[in-house]
Amino acid sequence: MSPYRIAAVIDFLALADRLKHVERRGRTVSPDGAARQENSAEHCWNVALVALLLHGEVPDPPDLGHVLAMIAAHDLVEVEAGDTFAYDEAHILTQAARERAAADVVFGRLPPDLGTRMRALWEEFEEGETAAARFAMACDRAQGFLQGVIGTGHWRAEGVSEAQTTKRMDPARKVAPVFEALIATLYERARQGGMFAEQAP
Repeated sequence: MSPYRIAAVIDFLALADRLKHVERRGRTVSPDGAARQENSAEHCWNVALVALLLHGEVPDPPDLGHVLAMIAAHDLVEVEAGDTFAYDEAHILTQAARERAAADVVFGRLPPDLGTRMRALWEEFEEGETAAARFAMACDRAQGFLQGVIGTGHWRAEGVSEAQTTKRMDPARKVAPVFEALIATLYERARQGGMFAEQAP
């Protein structure tokens, strides 16, 4: 690897390190009960763990290495665009444009071949047309929902009802029976914990 290429990779990894400082709405709770916001780097690691655990549970599982590569790439644009809360309708309207512009910046920091490869992984995840992308998406959404439940819920404080979450979670539930079972169990726990806001009349 040439000195230029090594320097570019280091520069990119330093940029990617900023993902550790992009806060999400989900909270994480320490063993002593202290809570703080989850960050996007922690989220990506946990999505990868979901993929590792559930990969063998789905019919015709996609290539795991490719899935994990997509998961590693899927939120990198957030170092420039920030995280978009799934239930912030106004922010969601501009999300695609903001993230495309961020992708130009983030993946443009790499040598062209590596930048093209990383951007292709991000685009495949976003488009959701391949079996690998659908599996990765289901892992991503399952992790986000799981974090809401184990982090003592943030939906009630955000004014998010159970019905609002259904639209987001249904595509993940349809990927494979294991996702349906996992997410259904999380819904039961969320209801028992009173974690949702009341449905608007």
